[in-house]
Amino acid sequence: MSVLKYHIALCPSCDLEAIAQNAQAGKNPRHAICDLSQLLGATIHQPAGELVLPIDKIRAKIIGHPEHWALARKLSFELQENDIIYCTGEHIGFPIAALCAAKQKRSKIIVLVNNINRPRGYLALKLFGLANRIDLFVTTTTTQAEFLRHYLRLSENQVYLLPSLPIDTSFFTPGPTSPNKSRPIISSGGLEKRDYRTLAHATQDLDVDVKICAFSRNTTARRRTFPKVIPSNMSFRFYEWCELLQLYRDSDIVVLSLFENNYQAGLTTLFEAMACRRPVIITRSPGMISELIDSGIITGVNPCDPVGLKQAIQDLLNDSQKAEILAHRGYELMHNQHNHEKYVQLLGTKFLSTFGGRKNLSASFKEVQNSK
Repeated sequence: MSVLKYHIALCPSCDLEAIAQNAQAGKNPRHAICDLSQLLGATIHQPAGELVLPIDKIRAKIIGHPEHWALARKLSFELQENDIIYCTGEHIGFPIAALCAAKQKRSKIIVLVNNINRPRGYLALKLFGLANRIDLFVTTTTTQAEFLRHYLRLSENQVYLLPSLPIDTSFFTPGPTSPNKSRPIISSGGLEKRDYRTLAHATQDLDVDVKICAFSRNTTARRRTFPKVIPSNMSFRFYEWCELLQLYRDSDIVVLSLFENNYQAGLTTLFEAMACRRPVIITRSPGMISELIDSGIITGVNPCDPVGLKQAIQDLLNDSQKAEILAHRGYELMHNQHNHEKYVQLLGTKFLSTFGGRKNLSASFKEVQNSK
């Protein structure tokens, strides 16, 4: 009997060795793929260095980038029926499924999907027959899981709703504020579906500093995301990891002002802030965000409502006890459910129970942790 072998296709590419070394030095959070690859004994593949052909560029008009299709072509010659490959996003996973699952004796394919409920996602799913080529779809949002089951008519066993995100709670921790802080700080971060115009309107006449970890050279993104005129109390820039950690610690409130979306943009920033025990205000979105709002863990506001957002900010600034209660609830949730260790163990358990492989997972996980 052939020995099962795991693979991970990582997208976007990154230097995992440098990330791991810096994480040990406390310079950045850990990357979940480092631990997951050790847990599964997996080989990691990244889209870089393969020759891009004209056909790759044509296929990339449907989904992914040319280098994703180039890697998929390479793997289609290498992966065999005893191989299991986990793809960390649809941009790399769909090309791999389209090419690698075309063989009669094919590998097993697992794809993490983030945002496929859109025209290009529909087209790729149908055009490449991915319902029959992907053995397991993984998602962290209920809306994506429901879309997959209904649109592709998938069975319950083909869709795994992962109830955790890989937030490194050993890096994102509460800590002292900066000694030069002079007034309340409202912070935010990220670019995906962010509505900093509404945040600017809500805070421009408040006695606060608004600091945002976000930067884009894309003109279209700037016009939609950022205010035309930046208020004097608002700043945007890129923050290194340790700077971002200190920004969270300095923040009186972390605010995620979002445009309407159906895939819960902003979850990573939300969870990083909660891990640092900061109260969070966020635009209501379907799924987990609405559940957290309704559970009284975070404060929700309506999309594009500067008046409502301003009121929510003032309420928390004026009620330190309420802000502390929310911060504590979020912190407890992160340590009990949404953290790096739980994410890795849940994924590893699901893969091994579904496809097979290493038997003593708990012992293996302890080995991974002890090797740090």
